[in-house]
Amino acid sequence: MTLAAATNEHLASISNTLIYSSMAVYTLAFFAYIAEWLLGSRSKVARTAAALTAPAQAAQAPAVTVRQAGGTAVLERPKVVVRSASGARDVPDGPGAHGGDVQGDLYGRIAVSLTALAFLVELVGVVARAASVQRAPWGNMYEFNITFSTVAVGVYLALLALKKNVRWLGLFLITTVLLDLGLAVTVLYTASDQLVPALHSYWLYIHVSTAIFCGAVFYVGAVATILYLFKDSYESKLLSGGRPGRFATSVLERLPASASLDKFAYRVNAAVFPLWTFTIIAGAIWAGDAWGRYWNWDPKETWSFITWIAYACYLHARATAGWKGRKAAYLAMIAFGCWLFNYYGVNIFVTGKHSYAGV
Repeated sequence: MTLAAATNEHLASISNTLIYSSMAVYTLAFFAYIAEWLLGSRSKVARTAAALTAPAQAAQAPAVTVRQAGGTAVLERPKVVVRSASGARDVPDGPGAHGGDVQGDLYGRIAVSLTALAFLVELVGVVARAASVQRAPWGNMYEFNITFSTVAVGVYLALLALKKNVRWLGLFLITTVLLDLGLAVTVLYTASDQLVPALHSYWLYIHVSTAIFCGAVFYVGAVATILYLFKDSYESKLLSGGRPGRFATSVLERLPASASLDKFAYRVNAAVFPLWTFTIIAGAIWAGDAWGRYWNWDPKETWSFITWIAYACYLHARATAGWKGRKAAYLAMIAFGCWLFNYYGVNIFVTGKHSYAGV
């Protein structure tokens, strides 16, 4: 065994240790987020729920006031706004995961700090993996997974750094990141190795890095869309006079209003869609260099294009008045499902020109 090979194995071992360490810190962050949700005050949650039921009550029995105008009685009925022009309800955002409570807010800040620490540990682990073979760490599904989860958490922390109120995303993000890393270190783990000659190109850094970033942002948008669907159903039940369970009230009332979640998901998906378009174009150029043809209808190429069409339909639907709200959200979930199948299904179950390193 050469000294260079021993050094590579040593760096690969360090990378594995750092990935496991990041999972441990992510687990601590997960429990801190749980504490934020559980220990946050419920009083503000109840007041927010009351604010939702008020428009419904007013719609059922609008009050009538009488004032005198030059000796003539004039009836004035209050204008009740249940839905805005865009189809979203005119309701306030929830108080947040901590429910406006100081103790809950403290646990939330601890959770974010632990998330940032885990992100840094995982990032160093990804870099160590790259250094172990002196290439970009995207040669197989294991490396793709650990990089993907790192970027997804990085996007979340970047939004927080930009003073965006997205701490409600933390618990749901970290839960799925832990599942992603658990899958990576068990089912998808691949020993550190060199790439096949076809992948030795600067296009690897351009094409694959943008694909990973787009996937991470699409994932953040998908989480917001799922939460929107739950919150929209909850608000509909309240406005129709229903009484949701205590669990639904405790959790969903702390989230932003459905209109805010819908807008957030749309902006995230719309912002990254041009970069996904570039990803497909870059892949086609690389295919021309590597295989002599820009487009071969390879399964990965095909599903990347299907994903592009699905997101294009979603964005077009959002620009059409009749396809806002839940209809557009269902399209967004179909689009992310296409991306998810392209990410896992094509790589694992379908054989094509992109099948270089098994999983």
